[in-house]
Amino acid sequence: MSDLGELLRKARDQRGLTLDDIQETTKIRKRYLEAIESGDHTVLPGPFYVRAFVKNYSEAVGLDPDEVLRLYQHEVPAAPAEQISEPIVVRSPRRVKSQSSERLGKIGFNVMMWSFLILIVVVIWVYVINNETDDPKQVDNSTDITEASEPPVKTDETDKAGNEVTPTNEPVAPTPTEAPTTVTFGSKVGKADQYDIGPAGKTHRVEVKIVGGRSWLEVRSNSNKGEKLYSANAEDGTVESYDLIGPIYINVGRSDLTEITVDGVPVPDGDRAGSKKLLLQPIADGATPTDATATPTPNNESNQTE
Repeated sequence: MSDLGELLRKARDQRGLTLDDIQETTKIRKRYLEAIESGDHTVLPGPFYVRAFVKNYSEAVGLDPDEVLRLYQHEVPAAPAEQISEPIVVRSPRRVKSQSSERLGKIGFNVMMWSFLILIVVVIWVYVINNETDDPKQVDNSTDITEASEPPVKTDETDKAGNEVTPTNEPVAPTPTEAPTTVTFGSKVGKADQYDIGPAGKTHRVEVKIVGGRSWLEVRSNSNKGEKLYSANAEDGTVESYDLIGPIYINVGRSDLTEITVDGVPVPDGDRAGSKKLLLQPIADGATPTDATATPTPNNESNQTE
């Protein structure tokens, strides 16, 4: 058995998975999985499939596929280089002019010129007809125009009982706008990046979406040992939504395939082909974010879930 196959087999045993389970998850035939563990790559269809099967196997047992391929690149054949071929210049065929085409071209040119001249004559004729009208009627200037106008007399309004009411021009208070949602990096809690979610007193909506492939997704309440809300290899297009009433712990296997938002505001997750652990903490009433100016630091951690 090769070193790569031994690593994959141990990771599979640690998770309590069989080759049938890996076959069901990755859709790779069992005999190919056995060949990868034994190091017999001649059974596999080709070098490209070797790398693809190893990456899928690594993801299924919680390992970083890129790191596995880098450490055991001497066992995995390199991807075939793309052959760049120079484009062949195709000469466009020469256009052969015949006497009939030349004759049609002359006729079309003459028709276009005559149409243009007729259009000019029509425009001139319409312009002349529109200007041959009688003089406009003179405006009656007999009406006196006052130089100054008096403002209208403001009368008191009356209510339903007939009493006079003096109108008041009180300004209307503007409708208060809701404060925007804020996502602020707070601190490191174990291996997870904690983000403070504001403003306080508002029920926020957390959405986790898998885009572009399959990724491990684990969601728990309060912490990494809290109540399990979701735990599976999520397919492309999976969307999970939760109300942020208390802390929510999120663990993803591929952060580059995961989009996490709070009320539509994106939460930084590293956006790389590796795992990421986040703890979303709603701000309590009267509290402030732990560090409003800090920015999240990339967390170089393994892809094995806690």
